[in-house]
Amino acid sequence: MTPEQMRDASLLELFGLEAEAQTQVLSAGLLALERDPTQADHLESCMRAAHSLKGAARIVGVDAGVNVAHVMEDCLVSAQEGRLYLRPEHIDALLQGTDLLMRIATPNHAPSSAEIDAYVALTVRLLDPMALAAPISTPIAPFMPAPEMEPVLEVEVPALIVEPVPAAPAAPPKKTRRTTENGERVLRVTAERLNSLLDLSSKSLVETLRLKPHLATMQRLKRMQNNGLRALENLNVHLKDHALSLEAREALEDARRLLAESQQLLIEKNAELDEFAWQASQRAQVLYDTALACRMRPFADVLTGQARMVRDLGRDLGKQVRLEIEGEKTQVDRDVLEKLEAPLTHLLRNAVDHGIESPEQRLLAGKPAEGLIRLRASHQAGLLVLELSDDGNGVDLEKLRRSVIERQLSPSETAAQLSEEELLTFLFLPGFSLRNQVTEVSGRGVGLDAVQHMVRQLRGAVVLEQTAGEGSRFHLEVPLTLSVVRSLVVEVGDEAYAFPLAHIERMCDLEPQDIVQVEGRQHFWYEGRHVGLVAASQLLQRPASQNGQQTLKVVVIREREAIYGVAVERFIGERTLVVLPLDERLGKVQDISAGALLDDGSVVLIIDVEDMLRSVDKLLNTGRLERIARQGSQAVEAARKRILVVDDSLTVRELQRKLLLNRGYDVAVAVDGMDGWNALRAEDFDLLITDIDMPRMDGIELVSLLRRDNRLQSLPVMVVSYKDREEDRRRGLDAGADYYLAKASFHDDALLDAVVELIGGARA
Repeated sequence: MTPEQMRDASLLELFGLEAEAQTQVLSAGLLALERDPTQADHLESCMRAAHSLKGAARIVGVDAGVNVAHVMEDCLVSAQEGRLYLRPEHIDALLQGTDLLMRIATPNHAPSSAEIDAYVALTVRLLDPMALAAPISTPIAPFMPAPEMEPVLEVEVPALIVEPVPAAPAAPPKKTRRTTENGERVLRVTAERLNSLLDLSSKSLVETLRLKPHLATMQRLKRMQNNGLRALENLNVHLKDHALSLEAREALEDARRLLAESQQLLIEKNAELDEFAWQASQRAQVLYDTALACRMRPFADVLTGQARMVRDLGRDLGKQVRLEIEGEKTQVDRDVLEKLEAPLTHLLRNAVDHGIESPEQRLLAGKPAEGLIRLRASHQAGLLVLELSDDGNGVDLEKLRRSVIERQLSPSETAAQLSEEELLTFLFLPGFSLRNQVTEVSGRGVGLDAVQHMVRQLRGAVVLEQTAGEGSRFHLEVPLTLSVVRSLVVEVGDEAYAFPLAHIERMCDLEPQDIVQVEGRQHFWYEGRHVGLVAASQLLQRPASQNGQQTLKVVVIREREAIYGVAVERFIGERTLVVLPLDERLGKVQDISAGALLDDGSVVLIIDVEDMLRSVDKLLNTGRLERIARQGSQAVEAARKRILVVDDSLTVRELQRKLLLNRGYDVAVAVDGMDGWNALRAEDFDLLITDIDMPRMDGIELVSLLRRDNRLQSLPVMVVSYKDREEDRRRGLDAGADYYLAKASFHDDALLDAVVELIGGARA
């Protein structure tokens, strides 16, 4: 390619970027002008967008773009100067010009010269007020979205090394540099490269977490050395009155000196490793958060053309419809945005076609002639929540009930008793439609079923609510990102597996008497009905558990109407997992969707709940579903481990006590250090959990006393404190604590995981 060709290719690419941005400005402004043709700010923004595109087209030598933008600019300037009042036919023509400009800027989709000439002639005629008396015979082309292009992300970062696009020497770069509202430059990065960056940063984050068990081991080693040194000191005391040879005394002194030196070295290196682990984890977290933020895009990116589509579809159906959008700046992962476009388009078309009535019907019902569709996006509890509502007629429940009976989906007696919520679920069935005739817009029965399927693929959920005569509301919840998934990690066959929380109804412990036999299968009672019980070990082809637990750990999973209880060996806890795709060479692994790494670096497989439910149905149909054997009630219960909680805060004491009781531990409490010291000397415990700042005796003094006591010096100790500074952590660990947990980052899993790490499960 010659330098001139490279320059032209670069300029055309830049022109395409500018056309994409400026046509969005034109579309939004023209839709606003359709409601109020005299809005000066929208007239100004549209005129400037057309003017900018005319200048850009002239620079790159695209005469068609110059001609189209020029007549659009003339029309908008006439409206600004009051010489022309924008009527619907003007808006139609300007929108058609907007589409033509985008096609002109898109490779291999440029319109013919005849289309350009016809458009210019039409627009010139519309500029003549006298011409409006005669009918306009030139058809207005419908809105067509721009063709899909190779995914390129615009990343809002102050600086990022990317492969530069060759720039033309004569091109004015200022027009094509895009910036954010706060003035930061926007650079283009390929999706593949950004995905690779996120993958590397997530692995870096996991690798730093693997230092945690090594630190715990070092703390235990330090405590063991300290105990060894104390034992040697005690031996010296006992041998003081015995006659020992000079060699023996020198050997004892050498052993004491070597132990003291090694302990001091261990303390220093342990402090260095602790500081390194903390700094590495902080930097890895910042790196991951930054990489993840680069993938996040404003929700408005999925709305390009949606307002225009609603407007054009409404006009085709003889309806007046307006789309209002809230939360356009809500940040969402790029992959989620891409997968949301199709279901949102389905729902918006459904709202225009099924929801909004004709102007005549609306006026008779006491409503304004123009229908309103609202789309609201927000963040709630780590999810993207979308609410799409309309002020239309709502769903005709009786018509829906008749359709259910006619399609033989339910007996008439049962259908007559179905609640509104139960009736609305039929709209999500495959092939279901309330339209008797197929049109270009609806009637084929692929709308809401497809919406639910696509939302489920995003590990989300969709719910429909409606009020007769007042409209419908769709409520969608999807993850903000597909890169991480909040999951319940369980143990099956001595291996870890993760159930995405989006598919979990609840977790429960079943007693032997809770399990019943119905038609030869095991069930339990849940929400007023019998739910089938299956063993995760059979589904995942793992060896069955041989533990002697009296209760059965069950995860209740649901996908649409399918619901089952899956028995597992142990609940490990909730985790936020960084999703790692499986190697493509493995193909589709049954019942598994992806992998992840836990804090200790061990692998966990993420369950594909939809696939697992299909596996259950297959086992049921073939009669190969195995029963779950339970231990008899005569089994002797092992002694429970005892924990002493010392804290002067009643709230903290009760929170920790209930958490530990629910996990099966025996718990005693003390209100301060002195009370705790008395309890430790009077009773036996397997673990001490203490605060630092307390009256009468603080936690540091309590731990120091405990480490100097021959009977208590080996008791594991956990410090739980509001102090989260590095020096506070070291002070607690140096005093003899085995674990330091900050209340600022305290959550249920952190406490329970630390307890299990120190003393194991609740049973001895």
